[in-house]
Amino acid sequence: MVPDDPTPKGRLRLLLGYAAGVGKTYRMLEEGQELNRKDVDVVIGYFEPHGRQDTIAKKVGLEMVPRRKTEYRDLVFEEMDTEAILERRPAVCLVDELAHANVPGSPRSKRWQDVLAIIDAGIDVVTNMNIQHLESLNDPVFQMTGVRVRETVPDWMIRRADEVVMIDLTPAALLNRLQRGAVYAPDKSERALANFFKESNLVALRELALRQAAHEVDVREPAPETPSEPGERILIHITPEPSTAILIRRAWRVAEFLEADCLAVHVRMRSGDDHSNQRSAVEKHLQFARDLHIDTRIVEGDLQAETLVEFARLQKVTQIFIARPRYSLWQRLFSTNLVHRIVRLAPDMRLIIVSERRSD
Repeated sequence: MVPDDPTPKGRLRLLLGYAAGVGKTYRMLEEGQELNRKDVDVVIGYFEPHGRQDTIAKKVGLEMVPRRKTEYRDLVFEEMDTEAILERRPAVCLVDELAHANVPGSPRSKRWQDVLAIIDAGIDVVTNMNIQHLESLNDPVFQMTGVRVRETVPDWMIRRADEVVMIDLTPAALLNRLQRGAVYAPDKSERALANFFKESNLVALRELALRQAAHEVDVREPAPETPSEPGERILIHITPEPSTAILIRRAWRVAEFLEADCLAVHVRMRSGDDHSNQRSAVEKHLQFARDLHIDTRIVEGDLQAETLVEFARLQKVTQIFIARPRYSLWQRLFSTNLVHRIVRLAPDMRLIIVSERRSD
């Protein structure tokens, strides 16, 4: 019998940090140099120096695959040339800044998608990213720092990594590096110190990174053989509301830590009174859930709460996540809102209401 895919997948090694300047790229190049000394065929697929001379010195002697130039809005941008890497077929490829979004017109929209193509071709990859780029942590990072990170990597991509290595540096040491100009140019360093690189932010981000690294170690440990018991099953209620994106991230992260099955469900009313912009918002949220590898469903019914709970029972759901709705005074006084109806219909299920917290 011929296997479906005879090409063995490449291994993925991820260097995880919590901020620019902790040493991820330096460590990546250092590992490349060590492989080179062992006569392993290693190339640099992409490297962003940011003017750091000690890091630039680490690439000396390593082969670099030329970047691909793409014109966009009368400007020329340089991106990693994945097709050239696939044609070159090294044993190991070093790729900086996994969370980077490619310029429009590129073969793939995200660099992590480029990395997937490389490891699918049987080439090992060493890459790096910061914890704030992890999709499920987008909201907690925003609440802590006031900065909404736009370039993210789905959590399942991290799970694809064969190894996750925490590159650690104390916040005090990182701030010292920043003040010395070892991370950014002096003018950019001043702006960074006044905004994202506040010590309180760095301490919180480092804690997140350490927890995530510990979690990645745990999930890679073989589970002890114990009698199987019914597991948790989480249902996420999908609506057109913008807060649904926060709900999906929160529920997905809980599901990951509980090792629970996860469903994202939208109830389409048979009355058909939803508008095109609402349908578009729902589809956007469902697609976001699919990107996180969450199973998505659309069910139809006449009554929203009853339809949702009936579906949850059929799926043996144990927890229902809903976004905190906005109700009129009449609904609050007479308990006619969705939350109260679900509580009455599903007293045996845990109902988690997620509100949208705003950063000061």
